[in-house]
Amino acid sequence: MYDNVISYFEMCTRERMSLQRGMNFRIRGRHSVVLMSVRANAPYQDRLEEGGSVLIYEGHDAPASAGSVYPKLLDQPERLPSGRLTENGKFHQAAQEYKNGVKPPDMVRVYEKIKKGIWSDNGYFQLVDSWKEHDGHRQVFKFKLLAVETELEDLDAELPPQHSDQQPRRRVIPSAVKLEVWKRDGGKCVECGATDELHFDHIVPYSKGGTSLKAENVQLLCARHNLAKSTKIQ
Repeated sequence: MYDNVISYFEMCTRERMSLQRGMNFRIRGRHSVVLMSVRANAPYQDRLEEGGSVLIYEGHDAPASAGSVYPKLLDQPERLPSGRLTENGKFHQAAQEYKNGVKPPDMVRVYEKIKKGIWSDNGYFQLVDSWKEHDGHRQVFKFKLLAVETELEDLDAELPPQHSDQQPRRRVIPSAVKLEVWKRDGGKCVECGATDELHFDHIVPYSKGGTSLKAENVQLLCARHNLAKSTKIQ
């Protein structure tokens, strides 16, 4: 299930690794994981487009080291000094292989930092394009990802056969809306006041004409009440 509130510890437990990097290519040879943020003080310029169905994700800088040039003044690296690909390079290569018809798009799970201690599981995306552009100071990587209706909760399971660009698209709730809802609902389930296993829920589902773009159509529900609502809708 996507759009649920999750802690950093829970993210690491779910992915079975310490997510110390923002970009993590093909964990155990399967899906990739990226951490994003569109907050005003975010270190990278990530953005959602097309009503939340497209994520434009910025690549990451060279690591800072004593005596080195400030990373924000350097082109984002595609290769390490050893010649091996960086995470930027790996994602870029995978996106170009898809564009050239070599393979299906890579699956990428996206976690979004809403505020300190609060993350949102934005679900699975497909990596469909990549390019380099000048941001006014240096060359940066940009990656285009499409939000898709896919659940891969069992990390040991095989990737699904519909691992292609034909999967249904979905909409991610914008960060500003999530923050407004979190503040309005007090970080609690509106039904029972629970503060754990929370989920950003569409009051009127997108499939029935609801929107992800207005806080009036989004509420916080705990897992139990979210499941109960889903059962009623079905």
